[in-house]
Amino acid sequence: MPKQKTHSGAKKRFKTTGTGKVKARHAMSSHILGKKSPKRKRKFGKDAILSSADAPRAKRLLGEGK
Repeated sequence: MPKQKTHSGAKKRFKTTGTGKVKARHAMSSHILGKKSPKRKRKFGKDAILSSADAPRAKRLLGEGK
């Protein structure tokens, strides 16, 4: 059976850490920023960690899970 290809969209959006967590961009961070507080906008700059419910799906798309 041939190797599974990595999902092209997923590899642009997600990275896995050494401990197996999945890093992603924050949602709601690209436009309509005037109404968002500076504190909230600062936090958008840091990586978001996917929840334990969403991480397995992203890992599967990246070819790293079951």
